[in-house]
Amino acid sequence: MTMPFQILHMPIVTSQYWNIAYGRDAGEAALDAEGMQTMRSLGKNMARMLHALADQPQPEYEARQAMNFIR
Repeated sequence: MTMPFQILHMPIVTSQYWNIAYGRDAGEAALDAEGMQTMRSLGKNMARMLHALADQPQPEYEARQAMNFIR
């Protein structure tokens, strides 16, 4: 599922598990302790990555060279 992001050279922020919290009614997702822990971990990782990337110059990429497999 992450391959389209990788192809576009996008950094991927990870967490400890699936990035989701469960709840049916309004406010119930906040009661999902594991989901909220996962979201906190995701937020911390995202902040750390954004902070690290802010000081870096934008990378330069080579022009794409497409391969035609039909000869």
